[in-house]
Amino acid sequence: MARATPKQLADLAPLLTLSDERLSELAEVSELERAERGSDPLKSRPASGQSLFLLRGEMLLMYEKGGSMVVVGGGEDAKHAINRRGAPLARTKAITDVELVAIDDEVLDIMVTWDEVAAGGEGEGAAVARAARADSRRISSVLSISNLRSGVFAQLPAAHIDELLRRFEWLPMRSGDEVIREGDDGDYYYVVESGRYQVQRMVGGVKMVLAELRSGDAFGEEALVSEAKRNATVVALTEGGVVRLGKRDFDELLREPLLQRTSFAEASDKVRRGAVWLDVRYPSEYQYDKLAGAINVPLSEVRNMFAVLDKSKEYVVYCQSGRRSAAAAFLFAQRGFNVALLEGGLWGAEQQR
Repeated sequence: MARATPKQLADLAPLLTLSDERLSELAEVSELERAERGSDPLKSRPASGQSLFLLRGEMLLMYEKGGSMVVVGGGEDAKHAINRRGAPLARTKAITDVELVAIDDEVLDIMVTWDEVAAGGEGEGAAVARAARADSRRISSVLSISNLRSGVFAQLPAAHIDELLRRFEWLPMRSGDEVIREGDDGDYYYVVESGRYQVQRMVGGVKMVLAELRSGDAFGEEALVSEAKRNATVVALTEGGVVRLGKRDFDELLREPLLQRTSFAEASDKVRRGAVWLDVRYPSEYQYDKLAGAINVPLSEVRNMFAVLDKSKEYVVYCQSGRRSAAAAFLFAQRGFNVALLEGGLWGAEQQR
């Protein structure tokens, strides 16, 4: 599929304030379309969901309530979406061969909102915020489109972004540096700003490589949410940088807003209406006293299930006490799953029955 270039997007009215890095990201998810002279480029397009901009050529727009106008690519009128002018379009006609770009409305709105919020305000203790405003690449890497659409930041109020930037601490990394170490206490939440990192775990005295992390990837949340020791080591493979958020700030700005807690009665009602129980305990525990219809996804396997479970479904996560399930619920939620946390786990459910 053809893509627009950042240069083609730079003059469009909704995108005038975006950085070169943001425009490059947006170009990667835009759709470049061409239509022949005499055709109706909007005829088979859905009425909503995308904004359509004319980049090259001439188009005639005809409105449902009468009236028409000609838009010329590169002109002032072409800086605004041709299908977002208030009056509904009856049809369009390409006066010449035309080139258009379609941009997802949700992506456009999220990106503009977060960038505008991030661009405002200063204050003490905002070193990362000031650095991010001075170097827009730092915002683009930590707050990537994927993170804003379906990642950890997607379900948070946009107003949180300035506070997050204020409280994030940036750390430079050299090749070979250990960011976190297996067995240590969980004290920070991390997001990769730049560079490559390897996740390692000792199994039977042998070092096992579990994953590789790149710009925009988050790690360190499991130990914070479950209040357990670090279960893996993360080592820098190249020079780069990470940003980190202390446990108290993580709880306030990320953990609690993302965790949707529910009682056993409310959870049972969700399941009756189509939600699915997720049991995140060990298989031996699951077999002993699982809830009817529950799927077993041990906490250590949660990341492997992101591509397996159906995101269109609702899930209710539980364990024995609520500690492991809180970690699992956060992991699922920050990947865009609709997930609720059974308050107090099975122990709490016994008291509520």
